[in-house]
Amino acid sequence: MKCPFCAFADTKVIDSRLGKEGNNIRRRRECIQCERRFTTYERVEEILPLVVKKDGRREAFDRMKIIAGMQKACEKRPVSIETIEKVVDQLERQLQESGEKEIIASRIGEAVMDALHHIDEVAYVRFASVYRQFKDINEFMDELKDLLARGNARAED
Repeated sequence: MKCPFCAFADTKVIDSRLGKEGNNIRRRRECIQCERRFTTYERVEEILPLVVKKDGRREAFDRMKIIAGMQKACEKRPVSIETIEKVVDQLERQLQESGEKEIIASRIGEAVMDALHHIDEVAYVRFASVYRQFKDINEFMDELKDLLARGNARAED
């Protein structure tokens, strides 16, 4: 590790501790040349795929965009922020484990809709209405009919 004070390339580790969250290591280091001390943090690099938008643009996966969309759909509904964060945590974990370098945005949207369908049906309909960009009331009604049919099929099982 290069010293931030004198740029000497050799330092020694004096102390290592687990970070507050448990997901990083805090290290106290001392420069061999100038003997000044400094702190570094080591953490696992999380590699998430790029998101390919409808128009072909690629952008970094943004957890906060998904949380914001889910919060909007769950507004005034009995869904906690912890529940929303768990869904996004699970989605991130799946994306990391997939090993894919790119993912089509629609797959993320479908995963969010699937999760919302199990959490709160009103939030699901809200999210679907924005995500699927229904062109008219008939498309919206078709989605509601499908939702009701799935609900009735589950009730009969």
